[in-house]
Amino acid sequence: MNDRESLIARKQEVLRELTRARRQLGAVQQSGNRHQRQQAKELEGEIERLMAEEYRLRITIDRAK
Repeated sequence: MNDRESLIARKQEVLRELTRARRQLGAVQQSGNRHQRQQAKELEGEIERLMAEEYRLRITIDRAK
């Protein structure tokens, strides 16, 4: 597997993780107790991190053409 292919594979993995985190956040937001609010903040941070990584990967993949 060359570098571009490995970047694409990682991007797909990040997108799966992002989907999972967004689903979890939606479920957590449906409840609403204090513990859940903390968990929601953690998930929001994870989502932001994953979105940033996906963006960096997309740019890197485009440049690797």
